Amino acid sequence: MAWARGSDRTWLVALATAMWGTDALWRQPLATSLPSASVVFWEHVIIVALLVPLLPRAWRALAACGWRERIAMIIVGVGSSALATALFTTAFQVGDPVTPLVLQKLQPIFAAVASYALLRERLSARYFAFAVPALVGAWLLAFEDPLHIEVSQVVPALLALGAAALWAAGTVLGRYVSSRIPARDVTALRFSIGLPAAAVVLLATGSPVAVGWDNAFGLVLLALIPGLIALGLYYVGLSTTPAARATLAELSFPATAAIVGVFVLGAELSATQWVGFALVVAMVLGLGWHERVSRVKVVEAPEAVPSR
Repeated sequence: MAWARGSDRTWLVALATAMWGTDALWRQPLATSLPSASVVFWEHVIIVALLVPLLPRAWRALAACGWRERIAMIIVGVGSSALATALFTTAFQVGDPVTPLVLQKLQPIFAAVASYALLRERLSARYFAFAVPALVGAWLLAFEDPLHIEVSQVVPALLALGAAALWAAGTVLGRYVSSRIPARDVTALRFSIGLPAAAVVLLATGSPVAVGWDNAFGLVLLALIPGLIALGLYYVGLSTTPAARATLAELSFPATAAIVGVFVLGAELSATQWVGFALVVAMVLGLGWHERVSRVKVVEAPEAVPSR
C-alpha cells in the first residue's frame, strides 16, 4: 500500500496524543490509593467491556493475517498496553508526577531505532545531534541533583524509560499492523490481548481485584479519555501516517503533560531539572521542526509498506 500524501493524518495523531497529556489528572490520584496492577487491570476491564461488540470482527481480522502481524499484535497488547502501563503507573507511586511524563517523551528516540530495525525507516547522522542532548536532558530531569544519585530516584526514572521503550515498540508495530487491519480492530485487539496480561500482572503481584466504588469514577475517566478515545483516534491517524512522522506528532503530549504536572498537580522541579526538561522538549520539538523543513531528513520513511 503506497503512501498517499493527501491521506496523511499526522494532525489526528497529534490530537490523540495531546489527550494522553491529561493522563496524570486521573492516574495520579488512583496511584496514591491503589496498586498499579489494580489500576491497569480495571482500566483494561472497562475498555474491553465497552468494546465487546467489536471483538468478533477484530479477532477474525487477526486470524486472516500472517504470523508476523499476530506476533506484532501480541507484543502491542501485552507489552505496550498492559506491561508499559503498569510500569508507568508504578513510576507515579514512587516518584513525582512530572518526571515519568516527560521521560516518556524519549519515546520518539526509541521509536526511531525500532522504525529503522523493523520498518526500514533510515536514520541519518543528524539523528544523534538530537538524541544525545535529549538523553543528557533526561538524566538532568530524572534527578534533583544529577551528581548525587539515590536509589529511590533511579527507580522511577527506569520505570518511565521502560514504559517509553515499550510504547515506542507499540507505535512501530501498531503502524505495521494498522496498515493491514482497520484501526477500530487494532484498538479492540490491543486491549483484549492486554487484559489477560494485566490479569497475570495482578495475580503475580498479589494486588487486590476489589478497588472500592470511590475509585470507580476515576477509573472510568482514565479508561475513556487518555485510554479508549485517545487510542482509537491514534490508530485511525496511524493507519495512514508513517511511524517516524507519527512519533514526531506525539510531541503534542509534553505540552499538555507539563501543564498538568506543574500547574495542576503542583509538582516542583529543581533548577537542573528545568534545564533537563527544556533540553528534552527542545530536542524532540527540534526533531519535529527539522523533519518538516529540511530536505535531508533525520528519519527517511520508505515510500511504500508491503501489503499483506
